[in-house]
Amino acid sequence: MLWFAVRRITSAILVMFSISVLVFLIFFATPGVDPAARIAGRSATPAIIAQVRHAFGLDRPLPIRWALMMDHLFIKQDLSSYVNIGSRVVPQITQAAPVTLSLVIGAAVIWMILGVAGGVIAAANRGRFIDPIIMFVGIAAVSVPAYWLGEVVNLITQGGLHHSIFSWVPPSGFVPLTQSPGEWALHLIMPWLTLAALYAGIYARVLRAELVNALNEDYVRTARAKGLSERRILLRHALRCSLIPIVSLFGLDFGALVGGAALLTEVVFGLPGVGLLTYTSLQNLDLPVIMGCVMYGAFFVVLANAVVDIAYAFLDPRVRVV
Repeated sequence: MLWFAVRRITSAILVMFSISVLVFLIFFATPGVDPAARIAGRSATPAIIAQVRHAFGLDRPLPIRWALMMDHLFIKQDLSSYVNIGSRVVPQITQAAPVTLSLVIGAAVIWMILGVAGGVIAAANRGRFIDPIIMFVGIAAVSVPAYWLGEVVNLITQGGLHHSIFSWVPPSGFVPLTQSPGEWALHLIMPWLTLAALYAGIYARVLRAELVNALNEDYVRTARAKGLSERRILLRHALRCSLIPIVSLFGLDFGALVGGAALLTEVVFGLPGVGLLTYTSLQNLDLPVIMGCVMYGAFFVVLANAVVDIAYAFLDPRVRVV
C-alpha cells in the first residue's frame, strides 16, 4: 500500500511539471502573443517595448523564462501581475482560495450526504413509489443550471420574503471563518445548497445504479444464503464496492470545483473566489495570474486524483497490483 501511494504521488508531481510547461508554452510561445506590448501599453514605442521586454526577462530563451517564472511563483513567491504592476500573484490566490475552499468543501459535504442517502434509499426501495420519486428529483436537480438556480434563490431570499421567512439570510458576500464562524456559515448556506443540488442528483443516480447491479452479484447471493439481513447486505457488502465510482466522481468534481469550476456560483452569490480571479485574469490576459491560477487548479485536480487512486486501493485491494 505504501509503495502504491509513493508511485501515485510521484506521477502527480510529473503531471504538475507537464502542466506548467504546457501552460507556459501556450501563453508565451504562441505566435502573436507579446506580453511586453501589453505591459507597455497601446501607445508604447518599439524602444519602450524592447526595454520592458528586457526588464521582465521576456527576451531570454524560453527554458530560462519558464525556470524564472516557476522560481518567482513557487520559491520566491514574488511573481507580479502584468496588468496591475506591483500586485503579486500569490497573495491574490491566497486571498481567493479560502473563499472557494469554503464554498466547495461545505457543498461537497452536503451533496455527498444527500447523494449517498438518496442512492441507498432508492436502491433499497427499488420498484416502490419512492424510487422513481428520488430519481425524478435527481434528474431535475441535474438539469437545472447552477447560475439560474442561484438567481432564483437570491430572488426568493433577498426579495419580498427577505423580511419574513428568510430574514436570517444575509446579503450576498463572504465573511472569513476566522472573523465570525456564524456569519461565515450564514453567508454560505445558500451557495452550499445551490452548488450541492446539482451534484447530489448525479451521485444519487450513479450510486443507485451501482447498488442495483451489486445486489445481483454472486457474493450477495452467498450472503443471503448465509442468512444475513437485506439491510446488512446492502450497507456492509454492496455499498462498499458501489462506492468506487462515487469516489472517482468526487475526486474529479472536487478538484475541478476548487480549481475554479465553481465560477458561476461565485459570481451569482458575490463570492471573490479563485474562479472569479481566473475569469478576470483571462479577460485582461494577465499571464502571471493565469499561470498561478492554472497551477493552483491543477494542483487540486492532481491531488484529488492521487487521493482517489489511494482510496481505490483501500476499497479494492486488487487495484494495488496495477
